Amino acid sequence: MTPLSLRVLRLFGEMGEDRLDLHVLFEAAGNEPSERQRVLDAIDELVREGMLDACGADFYALTEKGKRQSLGE
Repeated sequence: MTPLSLRVLRLFGEMGEDRLDLHVLFEAAGNEPSERQRVLDAIDELVREGMLDACGADFYALTEKGKRQSLGE
Protein backbone atom coordinates (compact mmCIF):
# COMPACT_ATOMS: atom_id res chain seq x y z
CA MET A 1 0.00 0.00 0.00
CA THR A 2 1.29 3.44 -0.88
CA PRO A 3 1.76 6.10 1.80
CA LEU A 4 -0.92 8.21 0.12
CA SER A 5 -3.38 5.29 0.23
CA LEU A 6 -2.76 4.99 3.95
CA ARG A 7 -3.30 8.75 4.36
CA VAL A 8 -6.63 8.43 2.55
CA LEU A 9 -7.68 5.62 4.91
CA ARG A 10 -6.62 7.57 7.97
CA LEU A 11 -8.62 10.59 6.82
CA PHE A 12 -11.79 8.65 7.62
CA GLY A 13 -10.67 8.30 11.23
CA GLU A 14 -9.55 11.92 11.47
CA MET A 15 -12.95 13.06 10.23
CA GLY A 16 -14.77 10.56 12.47
CA GLU A 17 -16.74 9.22 9.52
CA ASP A 18 -17.17 5.85 7.80
CA ARG A 19 -18.32 7.51 4.57
CA LEU A 20 -16.73 10.51 2.83
CA ASP A 21 -17.13 12.23 -0.51
CA LEU A 22 -14.39 12.64 -3.05
CA HIS A 23 -13.89 16.34 -2.33
CA VAL A 24 -13.05 15.59 1.30
CA LEU A 25 -10.73 12.77 0.23
CA PHE A 26 -8.85 15.22 -1.99
CA GLU A 27 -7.66 16.81 1.27
CA ALA A 28 -5.19 13.91 1.52
CA ALA A 29 -3.32 15.57 -1.36
CA GLY A 30 -2.97 18.88 0.43
CA ASN A 31 -3.30 22.07 -1.58
CA GLU A 32 -1.72 20.80 -4.78
CA PRO A 33 -4.29 20.31 -7.55
CA SER A 34 -1.77 18.22 -9.49
CA GLU A 35 -1.78 15.69 -6.66
CA ARG A 36 -5.49 14.98 -7.03
CA GLN A 37 -4.80 12.36 -9.70
CA ARG A 38 -2.62 10.53 -7.19
CA VAL A 39 -5.54 10.58 -4.72
CA LEU A 40 -7.80 9.07 -7.39
CA ASP A 41 -5.19 6.36 -8.00
CA ALA A 42 -5.01 5.69 -4.24
CA ILE A 43 -8.80 5.43 -4.03
CA ASP A 44 -8.81 2.99 -6.96
CA GLU A 45 -6.17 0.89 -5.17
CA LEU A 46 -8.19 0.88 -1.94
CA VAL A 47 -11.39 -0.14 -3.75
CA ARG A 48 -9.54 -2.98 -5.54
CA GLU A 49 -8.08 -4.16 -2.22
CA GLY A 50 -11.51 -4.15 -0.56
CA MET A 51 -10.72 -1.36 1.89
CA LEU A 52 -13.19 1.13 0.43
CA ASP A 53 -16.56 0.66 -1.22
CA ALA A 54 -17.75 3.02 -3.94
CA CYS A 55 -21.21 4.22 -2.90
CA GLY A 56 -22.08 6.34 -5.91
CA ALA A 57 -22.34 10.12 -6.21
CA ASP A 58 -18.60 10.39 -5.44
CA PHE A 59 -18.97 8.86 -1.96
CA TYR A 60 -16.74 6.12 -0.58
CA ALA A 61 -17.30 4.01 2.51
CA LEU A 62 -14.64 2.49 4.70
CA THR A 63 -14.92 -1.31 4.96
CA GLU A 64 -14.03 -3.38 8.01
CA LYS A 65 -10.80 -4.39 6.25
CA GLY A 66 -10.04 -0.71 5.65
CA LYS A 67 -10.71 0.14 9.29
CA ARG A 68 -8.27 -2.55 10.46
CA GLN A 69 -5.62 -1.42 7.99
CA SER A 70 -5.96 2.24 8.99
CA LEU A 71 -5.34 1.24 12.59
CA GLY A 72 -2.29 -0.82 11.66
CA GLU A 73 -3.85 -4.17 12.52
